[in-house]
Amino acid sequence: MTQPSFETHEVFNQSPPFEDINLFAADRPLMAAVNAHGGAEAAPELNSFGALWGSAEMAEQGRLANETTPKLRSFDAKGFRRDVVEFHPAYHRMMTHSIAAGLHNSTWSAQGKPAGGNSEVVRAAKFYIASQVESGHLCPITMTRASVAALAAQPDLLARAMPVIATHDYDPAFAPWWQKRGITLGMGMTEKQGGTDVRANMTRAERTADGYRITGHKWFMSAPMCDAFLVLAQAEGGLTCFFMPRFTPDGAVNALRFQRLKDKLGNRSNASSEVEFAGAYAERVGDEGRGVSTIIQMVQLTRQDCAISSAGLMRSGLAHALHHARHRSVFQKHLADQPLMQAVLADMAVHVEATVALVMRLCRAFDRALEDASEAAYMRLLTPAIKYWVCKSAPAFLYEAMECLGGNGYVEDGILARHFRESPVNAIWEGSGNVMCLDVLRALAREAEAAAAVLTNLADETRGLPGAAEAVAAIGQAFRRGDSERVARLAVEKLALLAAAAALNRVTPVHAELFAATRLGAVHPSMYGAVDLDPTHIRALLERALP
Repeated sequence: MTQPSFETHEVFNQSPPFEDINLFAADRPLMAAVNAHGGAEAAPELNSFGALWGSAEMAEQGRLANETTPKLRSFDAKGFRRDVVEFHPAYHRMMTHSIAAGLHNSTWSAQGKPAGGNSEVVRAAKFYIASQVESGHLCPITMTRASVAALAAQPDLLARAMPVIATHDYDPAFAPWWQKRGITLGMGMTEKQGGTDVRANMTRAERTADGYRITGHKWFMSAPMCDAFLVLAQAEGGLTCFFMPRFTPDGAVNALRFQRLKDKLGNRSNASSEVEFAGAYAERVGDEGRGVSTIIQMVQLTRQDCAISSAGLMRSGLAHALHHARHRSVFQKHLADQPLMQAVLADMAVHVEATVALVMRLCRAFDRALEDASEAAYMRLLTPAIKYWVCKSAPAFLYEAMECLGGNGYVEDGILARHFRESPVNAIWEGSGNVMCLDVLRALAREAEAAAAVLTNLADETRGLPGAAEAVAAIGQAFRRGDSERVARLAVEKLALLAAAAALNRVTPVHAELFAATRLGAVHPSMYGAVDLDPTHIRALLERALP
């Protein structure tokens, strides 16, 4: 093939585009983790999904959705208040494909009950793959899925909403939700004065003949293009959860006044807003005064998705870095054949293998929680710990992936700069690092016996791995301290590392040994590649990462 040229030079020694790649079939660690946790029979479905999302067309749609960001249209041409958000058609394409694949509802039955089986594992594999292409649009997807758990506190409302949530039709029309083919749900919890401390919320809810009228504000209203939102407001009986649709029952536009869209570091394809409620209509979800306990039902699910998404971003970073290194020549050798680059990429590959094994293990716990008390305990204790470690690992990991591409990784023409800008949001949204650590401490305090059983199981599953026994002892000692909050980050990170080693030991024991040796048996250096891995292991890891 003739190489393109300019008047002054030829263009060569460039890696080809990383596209038209089956993102499932090319990911052996993902396939192994799915198989290990009950998803083997879904391979044909996941293979088709991976082929679609790995196509050049989907990559282009992801680029377009992020380059042409959402716009707020507060009024129509006649001056009527509308408060709608406009998107590039590429965003709608992404939403269409994700909803068609059931990313918003496949873990629920048509009646809004947990689907069980392997639904969480299979959906997680899809979510992990989609995150590698465009993760901003997954915000309303994950909130729609998670909202069903909160709506269960109001069975009559769930019965009305679930038939429209349960479809696989994406309907972006600005119309009353009960008239649509399919709907998405957002959420508004935090206010200026409270942030994470939602009990400090000042937004008021007054009971009326047809429901409630809500007056106040939200500093963050996620995905304002949605058809309805779960919001928290102070009712007569205390902080309460409400279902606030875009239209009132008589078909009028509801009094949600979007002040502006947030100008965010990343997550550019997705809209986030500040909003005021000027006596907005809403229906109660659950009892008055039970807002936090109602909304916490969905928070576990959104935190789960934060971890899955961050794992997907890291997988994409590794794949692009390895693909580039195999095609780029430096000093008369391909980058991938340079010993130092091999050490960096192999160390990154170990991290990704452990991460995908861990998030799939967590999703298996979600699948089995209703029927197995030990799995339920694993889910409750480890969801915040896993979110903490996986999500906070992603920015540094993606920086390293960018560096593997040199200057090309730093420019917006490629996907890694977008991944890097995207990566902090999952650690911040749905509870920052300190909040996750405090939630682990709360789980330990409330369910000490069940938590101790989880730690005992992790000790059994990691027996013989380097540093595992010492990690178990250190975790137990840290959590028993009178000032355990002071060392919570240290203990929670070690807990997540131990859980990752245990999860990887189920999937690929030889790589669990490497992970434990470099993360538990020793303090992992702050830079990837600053480890001593055997060349045989390096070759196996890199071939497995991207065949």
